[in-house]
Amino acid sequence: MEKPRDKKDVMELIKQHDVRFVRLWFSDIHGQLKSFAIHVDELDLAFEEGMGFDGSSIKGFARIDESDMIARPDPTTFAILPWRPKEKAVARMFCDIFEPDGTPYKGDPRYILKKNLEKMKSMGFTNFYIGPELEFFYFKSDKSPEVLDEGGYFDYPMDAAEDLRRETILALESMGIRVEYSHHEVAPSQHEIDLRYADALEMADMVMTYRVTVKEIARKYGVYATFMPKPLFGKNGSGMHTHQSLFIGDKNAFFDPNDKYYLSDIAKSYTAGLLKHIKEITLVLNQWVNSYKRLVPGYEAPVYICWARRNRSALIRIPMYKPGKEKATRIELRSPDPACNPYLAFSCMLCAGLKGIEKGYKLPEPVEIDVYHLSPEERQKMGIEELPGSLIEAIEIAEKSELLKETLGDHIFKELITSKKIEWDEYRIRIHPYEIERYLSLL
Repeated sequence: MEKPRDKKDVMELIKQHDVRFVRLWFSDIHGQLKSFAIHVDELDLAFEEGMGFDGSSIKGFARIDESDMIARPDPTTFAILPWRPKEKAVARMFCDIFEPDGTPYKGDPRYILKKNLEKMKSMGFTNFYIGPELEFFYFKSDKSPEVLDEGGYFDYPMDAAEDLRRETILALESMGIRVEYSHHEVAPSQHEIDLRYADALEMADMVMTYRVTVKEIARKYGVYATFMPKPLFGKNGSGMHTHQSLFIGDKNAFFDPNDKYYLSDIAKSYTAGLLKHIKEITLVLNQWVNSYKRLVPGYEAPVYICWARRNRSALIRIPMYKPGKEKATRIELRSPDPACNPYLAFSCMLCAGLKGIEKGYKLPEPVEIDVYHLSPEERQKMGIEELPGSLIEAIEIAEKSELLKETLGDHIFKELITSKKIEWDEYRIRIHPYEIERYLSLL
């Protein structure tokens, strides 16, 4: 289906595909998809005036005394949902959220990303390209993590989900989302479908769509898909390695043919910005209690703050340059997980990198040895720090961050900190199975 450009294109596609209902999609501050359906007869009104809803029930949105919100659909995001019936079809569009007076709502994560992309453009860049690698698990149900197979990395005969991935890719492609490749991941029943890079706002919409599509196709096959960062003890967790680059028109601002690493000064300062501010933004990139069960040494998850070209134990990896592939020069941040809010996560990565460019941060030398095998003393001597080790540690660092407050705006910053403190309190007062197994018969 050709990508629509405006309301007129949308109306033509609706007639062509016999669409009767359109779901309006948007995100709460945690990246959880919110949706309501309208009949196509209401679309004119939706485009012109927006559709009103009660924002007080949406996580991190308005208080009950200022709850009226307006959702206005973005026609360029129109797509038909392939898992719904073909007759009297259902489509979706992402929405921007507004106050009743027509001003953008400061609690809308999509608005936050748009605002930060404008800041990027004010610095002379035209595009922030993102290529995420989202990992996930298929389980027999949502009640317990019972795997479908015992396959490992790139396994084929033991891969029980080949048809699920194939149908998921076809569904994504029907919505205009390009997939580069897919495969079985390291852990049993763990999989990855990689999206072709796109501009950050488009990619954030794609990530939201991707997660829904994976889950819907899994449900069709009677299984459950989860983006929970660490569902299996002793096995690899799910990450969202995120490739990123800045462009000026058609030129990759990260590439320099005369540098020994083929990295421009812009790329180096951007990378240095991520390294310097990564602790402050970890609360957004890894926002759940469970996220920190993944961020431990030994399971390919990056814990130590350094960069490298080949070393996959480093937080940031610079894929090797191939002659003739200047546009592919990029950096890969390996700490985010696929349960983040992509609008806020991409905003934080961008602003940390831009801060590095603004301030001219210097990039340290790469660390090409396995950091996991260094002693604490050796890491300290090399100046290699660690990511926060728990949600509360990430909250405490984030709370003091001027960069994070500037990136998210006061509203989302305060709401995110408050909601994460509540999550931590709910977690820490519970008695977990480990405590019963470890202490009940001992103490």
